[in-house]
Amino acid sequence: MRTIRILLPAVAVVIAINAWAQDQPASTPAAHAGSNDAIVKMRQEEAAANRAYDKKVAAAKKVYDHKKAEAKKERDAAIAAARYGNTQ
Repeated sequence: MRTIRILLPAVAVVIAINAWAQDQPASTPAAHAGSNDAIVKMRQEEAAANRAYDKKVAAAKKVYDHKKAEAKKERDAAIAAARYGNTQ
């Protein structure tokens, strides 16, 4: 019984370490930079296309947020003018 109490936590730690090690990526994209494999090249091109898309979306979102903020200022000014008769 005493041995089981000692071994059980040790086995749990070994299992946890093994599970953690499996979650880690086996290789990085930099490791395949010089690969001649067609699938690896295809995945790299897909990743590059996704990064370019994400950059364009981020830029468009910044423009959208800016235009939205301008429209909100105009709306708030119009509401203030309607409520209080102020013109700014």
